[in-house]
Amino acid sequence: MSAILRNIQPSTIMRLADAVAYAEGQVVSKTLIQNDGVGITLFAFAKGEGISAHESKGDALVHVLDGKGQITIDGQDFILTAGESIVMPNNVPHAVFGVENFKMLLVVAFPPRG
Repeated sequence: MSAILRNIQPSTIMRLADAVAYAEGQVVSKTLIQNDGVGITLFAFAKGEGISAHESKGDALVHVLDGKGQITIDGQDFILTAGESIVMPNNVPHAVFGVENFKMLLVVAFPPRG
């Protein structure tokens, strides 16, 4: 397995929504790829659970795989459902909340170091 791949096998068909499970009262995450340039993580939010406002050093693409979630970016709320995506810009406060149980794929692209 590649040094940057985690929790996934190359050349294998998978359903991302099935690769992370809901857990009552929790936010579950599974890192798939992590290096200096990119992070790819799956999340499963139980209804009513969330991640409080914070900032990231990279631009973050959220793609909802299942359910309904609320993404707050710089104080503005967005409700997303399965199949919808949004970008959370770097250095801008954002938060995530499970309006219902929901799963998302998070792809963060970090600027080059130097």
